[in-house]
Amino acid sequence: MAKVGIVGGGIIGSAIATWLIADGHQVTLYERDPGGKPASGGNAGLIAVPQIYPVARPGMLVQVPGWLTDLLGPLTVRWRDLPSMAPWLVAFLKAATPRGEARTMDALAGLARTVLSDHFELGRRARLTGHLRNTGALSVHDRGASLDAAAALYGEVKRRIDVDFERLTANAARALVPELEGAFAGALHFKDFWIVTHPMPVLRHYQGFVRAEARLIGSAVKAVRQGASGVTLEAEDGSASTYEFVVTAAGIWSRELVRQLGLKVLLEAERGYNTTYDHPKMQLKMPVIFGDHGFVATPFVDALRVGGAVELASPEAPPNFARAKAMRAKMRRYVPALPEEGGIEWMGRRPSTPDSMPVISRHPRDRRILFAFGHGHMGLTYSAATARLVAAMVAGKEDAKLLAPFDIARFQ
Repeated sequence: MAKVGIVGGGIIGSAIATWLIADGHQVTLYERDPGGKPASGGNAGLIAVPQIYPVARPGMLVQVPGWLTDLLGPLTVRWRDLPSMAPWLVAFLKAATPRGEARTMDALAGLARTVLSDHFELGRRARLTGHLRNTGALSVHDRGASLDAAAALYGEVKRRIDVDFERLTANAARALVPELEGAFAGALHFKDFWIVTHPMPVLRHYQGFVRAEARLIGSAVKAVRQGASGVTLEAEDGSASTYEFVVTAAGIWSRELVRQLGLKVLLEAERGYNTTYDHPKMQLKMPVIFGDHGFVATPFVDALRVGGAVELASPEAPPNFARAKAMRAKMRRYVPALPEEGGIEWMGRRPSTPDSMPVISRHPRDRRILFAFGHGHMGLTYSAATARLVAAMVAGKEDAKLLAPFDIARFQ
């Protein structure tokens, strides 16, 4: 069994650590802010198996001027960060072609096919049960043309993975979710759609498992040193340890370590916002995706979360909570009972690649260094599958064909 150091204790790093511990490896997990609220705990809580399509989609070029002017829209770029993000944005727009979309969908389908079984296996390894709920989901659309486009898109998804959905009238959708009192053209109903009971307790359980069964160090890693006898992680708390394998799973913070290792990567912060209502007076039966506005409302156990959208900005830029307020206002067009008061606002930094595919690979010149980051807003969904794949790499038994699209070599 191997000695493995993992950089990053969010849902990706914690899932990898959990899987490796259960395989018998000696694991140390580094997390810069173990008591904080990372993107892994503030996400929408969806196990979004059908969402294998990229953010960069055909026809997107005509929308660029709108992104730069509508700071509260579903996808926006902060003006002041535009120069530094130019390489990422150029690659993003180049990926927004039919060929690029198909390439990403084919690759993510390979992960999506095992998502649920991987989540159940990860929970079994961590002695966690009851954290997954099959609620179904609705995607509501304002216009018939938007509903047609969504049905066509998920038809392409269905060609690749088993997705069960049906098209509903607005009245039929309201029969499932009566709170949808506002006007809309219709909806897609996903019958087999899973969510977690609440993402933060799930993350804390995996982190707690690591604390109990291995070692969790509450410090960021400032350097990775390659040596003949192993790979050394130097932490900001002054400690340094050498490992047989090192996994970089530190989300947006991974890019600095990647550059230290002499590699390139296009990784930017896809910042998301939400509002969470604890013990809400009104609740939804299932998640409702507002397909024309880029956000979702998710019913957790004793909570309701309204959030999503994409803001491309520097990780250090101050949050713009007007985006969270705008989502609440938009949701009240459909669900008038949603209160304005009583919610807790939040912003998280989701690590995003231009092609919407994570990096899950080895260092091209050092097989001891592994990468697992860049999952964007799909981190929770693909966390368990990523853990299984990284564990296979540690064991030297990886599926090279499945992993090929996710190789960091595509950025070199």
